[in-house]
Amino acid sequence: MDKAHMLKFASPLLDEETIAAVGDVLRSGHITSGPWVERFEAELAASCGGRPVRVVTSATAAIELALHVAGIGPGDEVITCGQSFFTVLNMIVKVGATPVLVDCEPVTRNLDLAAVKARIGPRTRAIMPTHWPGSVMDLDALYAMARERDLRVIEDAALVQGSRYKGKPIGAQGDLVALSFHPNKNITTIEGGALVVNDAREAARVEELRFHGIKRLPDGTRDVATASGKFNLPDVNARIGVAQLARLPAFLARRRALAERYFERFATDPACELPPRPGADDGATWNMFCVLLPLSELTITRPQFRAALAERGIATGLSYEALHLTTLGKRFGYHRGDLPETERIADTTVTLPLHATMELPDVDRVCAACAEVIAAHRR
Repeated sequence: MDKAHMLKFASPLLDEETIAAVGDVLRSGHITSGPWVERFEAELAASCGGRPVRVVTSATAAIELALHVAGIGPGDEVITCGQSFFTVLNMIVKVGATPVLVDCEPVTRNLDLAAVKARIGPRTRAIMPTHWPGSVMDLDALYAMARERDLRVIEDAALVQGSRYKGKPIGAQGDLVALSFHPNKNITTIEGGALVVNDAREAARVEELRFHGIKRLPDGTRDVATASGKFNLPDVNARIGVAQLARLPAFLARRRALAERYFERFATDPACELPPRPGADDGATWNMFCVLLPLSELTITRPQFRAALAERGIATGLSYEALHLTTLGKRFGYHRGDLPETERIADTTVTLPLHATMELPDVDRVCAACAEVIAAHRR
């Protein structure tokens, strides 16, 4: 299939006005962090119920800085889900802490809180859930558990910006919340992320950590007390973010319509397992649409299924591999069989195209192709 006619797995929607605005920033001569970063942070804060927000170069950076803000390091344990992106495992290990990986709920893929409770120990310092499209975590239960044990919570909200929990936007409540502006997320800054924090003190700490750990002293000199890196977002990216944030409601409406079309039209024999179908007013958003293949009833493998869709001009993804079975995860003593739901999902999941540049007939095309391929390879 000609790549020009391939239905992309993910694609940002950038209009000409935004592209022209980037040119204005470039011509201004102020292209690193400056007034557009300040504006973007203010508008993000407004979208998160007024809580302080600081932008950084990625959601990965946001999670790393969240761990530092929470004071987590060597000797500490962080409980997180085996069904998530590599970021959560990587950053826990990077700061010197120990990842405690637990299973996910079989339908929503969210962190299994019963499994979390069973693994809380004397070294546990934080819980790090990943919110899934279509169904965010039960925040009341999560934070009740965290308060009872005096634990920090770092929410990986990379997939769900714009979602609501009991009427409040994700990020408007809770503890530390990481957002992503990667091109396949609900809005983009090309690369970028943000961390929602609790107060001015934590915001100042992020500002310090995202720029080498530098502190400015009263006499005008500088000092470094914490070894850190450089994660500040440039104004060029922030300018894109301001434009994208204004369009977030429209992007989310399009994504909801596409997801609803998938629920209406996706039907295969044998059947695939679909994500949970939310109610119209439950506040869920759709960054991805993942299905589980009935591989035990098919004569083809998952790679062959994906190749068959690619031949029909449809790109797909994998969301996600099991973290405990990565080479890094196995270093902490995990083996196949430890997290059965995570493994079941990781072994059979395929992520179908869903992004704001798609139209409803694109969904129909994907549904028809999936039905055709699966029907042709029934056992």
